[in-house]
Amino acid sequence: MTTSHQQPITGHEAWPALPLTEWQDTYATLHRWVQIVGKTRLALAPMQNHWWQVVLYVTTRGLATSPMPVGDRLVDVEFDFLDHRLVVRTSDGDVRTLPLEACSVADFYRDYMATLRSLDIAPKIFPRPMEIANDVTPFPDDRVHASYDADAAQRCWRILAESDRILKEFRGRFVGKSSPSHFFWGSFDLACTRFSGRRAPTHPGGIPNCPDWVTLEAYSHECISAGWWPGSIGSPVEEPAFYAYAYPEPPGCADAQIRPAGASYNAMMHDWILPYEAVRNSPNPETVVLEFLESTYDAAATRGGWNRVELERAR
Repeated sequence: MTTSHQQPITGHEAWPALPLTEWQDTYATLHRWVQIVGKTRLALAPMQNHWWQVVLYVTTRGLATSPMPVGDRLVDVEFDFLDHRLVVRTSDGDVRTLPLEACSVADFYRDYMATLRSLDIAPKIFPRPMEIANDVTPFPDDRVHASYDADAAQRCWRILAESDRILKEFRGRFVGKSSPSHFFWGSFDLACTRFSGRRAPTHPGGIPNCPDWVTLEAYSHECISAGWWPGSIGSPVEEPAFYAYAYPEPPGCADAQIRPAGASYNAMMHDWILPYEAVRNSPNPETVVLEFLESTYDAAATRGGWNRVELERAR
């Protein structure tokens, strides 16, 4: 039997501090690394509604693709933020690893694609970042983003793990169509989305470096989405936060009374925002997050005329 050198995480250590300004260089690099791996899923996995086949999932060690078909084999890829390595595994028993350490996006892309080729896997991916404003630098040419703070990357994963647990609890209260709790590598956020079952009006698109046909599929049906995001420097939210929004947004959402007291509506983003610091500093973070998820869903579903009796589990 083997034992881990990692110590159990208890209390507020499960919700560590993660000021964006302190790890923004690592975040920018890691964002592009996860896009490279995520685009592997886009290339290999069969299409699903709303692009659910491209996401990553929170695991006991980091973020992973889940099994992807390659002919009559399967392959999965995992970012291990405990031992700080990228692990590629196939169903015929092959395992390859790459260290997660400071290196350029170009070097990561080169080494990752070479690792896949060594396993006779050659996905065709579009080698440029998506949903990142003002950056179309191809991955093979990007030597600007080359930071990796292992402690910050692990803290980010721990927050994702706690958030994933709560989103799964929230998802279980809904019996209508709902996404899993999953990680979108384009926007670098963990999300869970509920659907009314009705078609939505055509989405206007306009997401940076993302074709409009992508958002047409993503928002083909009415939805209320919520999750966690580390924020973005230069955006209206420059700090980690939980968020929630509806598409289409029903009238009155901006004036809705939501909980807890630290949450508010951001008029520029058309999102409700709950700062992460308000969560981690609360006596019961799980209760606070669930209160936010439930109250924002209630506000949007009620104003949007959702058939809540049919869609919600009786409690």
